[in-house]
Amino acid sequence: MPGRPVNDQQLRVYMHDRRHHSQRTAAARAGFSERTGRRIEAGRRLPPEERPRRGRTVPDPLAEVWERELLPILDNDPAVQAVTLLRHLQRRDPDRFPDDGVRRTLERRVRAWRALEGPAKDVVFRQSPEPGRMALSDFTDAHELRVTVAGAPLDHRLYHFVLAYSGWEHVGVVLGGESFTALAENFQNALFSLGGVPGEHRTDSLSAAYRNLTRDEVDDITRRYADLNAHYGLVASRNNPGEAHENGAVESHHRHLKTALDQALILRGSRDFASLDAYRRFVDQVVARRNARREERLRAECAALRPLPARRTTDFTETIARVTRTGGFVVKQVFYSAPARLVGHRLRVHLYDDRIEAWLGATHVVTHPRRRPRRDGKRVHVVDYRHVLPALRRKPQAFADSVYRDGLFPAPAYAEAWRRLSTTLPRKDACKRIVGLLVLAHDQACEAELAELIAAELAAGRLPDANGLRARLRPPTSELPDRPVVLTPLARFDRLMEARP
Repeated sequence: MPGRPVNDQQLRVYMHDRRHHSQRTAAARAGFSERTGRRIEAGRRLPPEERPRRGRTVPDPLAEVWERELLPILDNDPAVQAVTLLRHLQRRDPDRFPDDGVRRTLERRVRAWRALEGPAKDVVFRQSPEPGRMALSDFTDAHELRVTVAGAPLDHRLYHFVLAYSGWEHVGVVLGGESFTALAENFQNALFSLGGVPGEHRTDSLSAAYRNLTRDEVDDITRRYADLNAHYGLVASRNNPGEAHENGAVESHHRHLKTALDQALILRGSRDFASLDAYRRFVDQVVARRNARREERLRAECAALRPLPARRTTDFTETIARVTRTGGFVVKQVFYSAPARLVGHRLRVHLYDDRIEAWLGATHVVTHPRRRPRRDGKRVHVVDYRHVLPALRRKPQAFADSVYRDGLFPAPAYAEAWRRLSTTLPRKDACKRIVGLLVLAHDQACEAELAELIAAELAAGRLPDANGLRARLRPPTSELPDRPVVLTPLARFDRLMEARP
């Protein structure tokens, strides 16, 4: 056919059919004209196996330098790139080794050398997991989800627990780093949600948990991690540092999990949540939908799990802190308030990932949300205004210059009230008014309702005053109905007793 060259496959068909058919028939079966068949038989086009091999048409530009200069460099370190070798040659003779004429040749030569004589590459062995044998734990950064809580960006990670056989997963929102506390708490949550214990627990090297720690602290974490696995009868294992594919059963789940969360956030229409608990419920719902597709394999896996122990083991870090005269104690460079009656006492503080709990002997005395120190070195204060309110009643002017003043407001409306009061009234009067509002909120247990009234007063251009708002918070009184109560005469009960046989 004019304009379409004859390929090797057509030529093979023609030469095969020519043994048994005429020239016209063989050409038609091969898809070209009889005239083309005559040219082929006249010897103008040879079959592929009879054609002379095509050799190099231009001189080899690397003939003089390949074995003498470049091969020793490759033998010394096979990781060197072809472009690095080219730049090495160009520094000596730039006109002889231009980019256009040599680079592709050098890249092909290096690639062929690596394939034939280079070092062997690592091989990933795909595994066939057994039901109930292995569970994997890992942390993954969730900043790409761009989640906010009450308008503020949420800096967090996700703890990810996965069963290797069924793919069943459990996810926990972690506010701190890859710590032993976050691992122990969320790992035990996963086991009790699962309802059984696998045979082996695999993690990565968890190097972030040991960063910036002393040798004694590292040994303590290692011992506690061993105790955690021993409590559940687990064999602890970990992959080699830097070899993420050895933890592949959970690493691959990270990508799918964050994609599912991202898509669910898109459908939700907002990435902002009213509270951290609301975000955690959202994550649990997404994970529950993903686990629903694994029920069949999960049933097979649950049959191979061992029973849970009767109780959980320690999932916190304990430290000792003394309550100072400033009304609180310092843990991990963060100040936490405590009731004033505890000043001078030593407390046992349990550090969880998202909270701290303080104990005086066996009595629980304080709970605070956990905070992390700031990078600029400034002290972070976590204060419950109820802890210092008795002292503020006696010394209200101390409020103005308190280092943790901004942490005393139970709602943004109180902070706005202080800003308005401090710029309008003398300091002494402003302190008395704001302390009076805090006292009212505490005594009437009406923080949220009082915040609404304060916001309404500010919106109307008035300064809030506790005396004026107290009457509006007082519940309406109602008189009890005057209904006569008729008592049964006791003699009737005597007759009932006499009627018994």
